[in-house]
Amino acid sequence: MDTSATPPGTHSSPANSPSKSARPRRPALSSLGLSLGKRARLKRLLYGHGPGGGTLLVLPIDQGLEHGPVDFFANPEAQDPDYQFRLAREGRFSAIALHIGLAEKYFHEYAGDVPLILKLNGKTSIPPDTQAFSPLTGSVEDAVRLGADAVGYTVYVGSPAQDRDFEQFRTVRAAADRFGMPVIVWAYPRGEFIAKRGGKESLYAVDYAARVALELGADIVKLNYPVASEKDKESPAPYNTLALSHEASFRKVVETAGRALVLVSGGEKVGDRELLLKVRSSMDAGATGIIFGRNLWQRPYAEALGLTRELHAIFREYAEPVA
Repeated sequence: MDTSATPPGTHSSPANSPSKSARPRRPALSSLGLSLGKRARLKRLLYGHGPGGGTLLVLPIDQGLEHGPVDFFANPEAQDPDYQFRLAREGRFSAIALHIGLAEKYFHEYAGDVPLILKLNGKTSIPPDTQAFSPLTGSVEDAVRLGADAVGYTVYVGSPAQDRDFEQFRTVRAAADRFGMPVIVWAYPRGEFIAKRGGKESLYAVDYAARVALELGADIVKLNYPVASEKDKESPAPYNTLALSHEASFRKVVETAGRALVLVSGGEKVGDRELLLKVRSSMDAGATGIIFGRNLWQRPYAEALGLTRELHAIFREYAEPVA
């Protein structure tokens, strides 16, 4: 990607982007009811690293467990986790998110330079998602020992296994409260019952996932953009009759998340223009930041670093003082 002819962020500014005064305000750090430990760690992530200004730019590398090695075929260099760690440091990311094995084997070379989000549960993509459940792979104590600034946990909203999921998360949340560790919930609608009610990408499913994360005690919630389709007619009322724009749908999800800060998931790799528009529309809707993995590290290193600079340019427009 050649960014030399175009100033960073220039081509990503749609004419109808709302003015700063018209945007929904992100929840202030002081309004989140955080313990001292959680507040200190979140303040480092939001203001001390990455773009700053109360925004978050997170680089995840949990896909090796979740999807298998297949994701690295697009850019074989990225199979070595050092690729992502270098990108996180040189690209000035707010944090890198990964599982305990990678943290223990690679993080020591970057500790202090790149904040760590330790993912505490996960699963492979081999069994079907009809009864999706991610068992624990690490603990909050592991996160403290490794110097992490937050932990991540996946909740599969709507899965027949959600009773086990909720109970397992309760133990994680209790430990996180005890150690003053912020909790980021990957809130993913899954399972046959979700499939029968509009599907996992429907506004109904994503909006419900946002509320579940808030109710369960998430400090930050990672969500996908809802995608409109013909299957929306199968969603429960009134979702099956809503006619919201793409932007209004996501703003509804952010409002539902309440005082849980919202991170937008990148998903599969898309083109530059689509990616940058998604970032801007997410921030216009009141999101706190993005967590993009494949959209960055499936590119050659120089290209990924160049795109990261464009993301920083966008985030500077949404910076706010500590409140």
